[in-house]
Amino acid sequence: MNTFKTGKSLLRYFFVGIFASLMLPILLMLYCAFDVYQTGNAKPQTIYADAAVVLGAAAWGKNPSPVFRERINHAITLYQSRRVEKLIFTGGSPKEGYMTEAEVGRRYALKQGVPKKDILFENTSRDTFQNLQNIRKLLRDNDIDTVILVSDPYHLARARTMAHDLGINAATSATPTSRFTESEKRRRFLMQETYALFTYRWNHWSTRVLSALHL
Repeated sequence: MNTFKTGKSLLRYFFVGIFASLMLPILLMLYCAFDVYQTGNAKPQTIYADAAVVLGAAAWGKNPSPVFRERINHAITLYQSRRVEKLIFTGGSPKEGYMTEAEVGRRYALKQGVPKKDILFENTSRDTFQNLQNIRKLLRDNDIDTVILVSDPYHLARARTMAHDLGINAATSATPTSRFTESEKRRRFLMQETYALFTYRWNHWSTRVLSALHL
């Protein structure tokens, strides 16, 4: 009898474990979708910080792409309204011989009247995580404690999560204009960013669990 009860208990725990392992990714995906949507549709707030970090986007030769240009313009607006004291541009180049995204952004801001002394940049990163990882030295060297991340609305939840994981005190400010305005494009962008945030959170969580278990 005891053996039978033990067997039933083990079987029950087995099925509970299977159910939990199936539900956890689903719940995390739903949470990520909510986070991306809520962050991207939050009402603009008046936030002040030491610097605005313009997350990299494509550069077309020596000119910013429309997406990148809107990010730069929004950061310049924050600077001109004295909500930030410096601008930080991020992003490398897709291949050797091409101007880096950071340099394209810096040149554009200079043409718009932002003083050279108030512009910082890192020009080696190729994705959002590297953008943020590489600016940490800039922040330390320039005594920058707080930043505002500038990007398209649905990109900000992932960027903020990564920044916090890297120990960066970051708020967010979405570009008021974006090429992702049509309903279909917005849905596609929402799905892409939800999956990207889910993948990042899942991998980050898994790494921490395995590290804690010393595996």
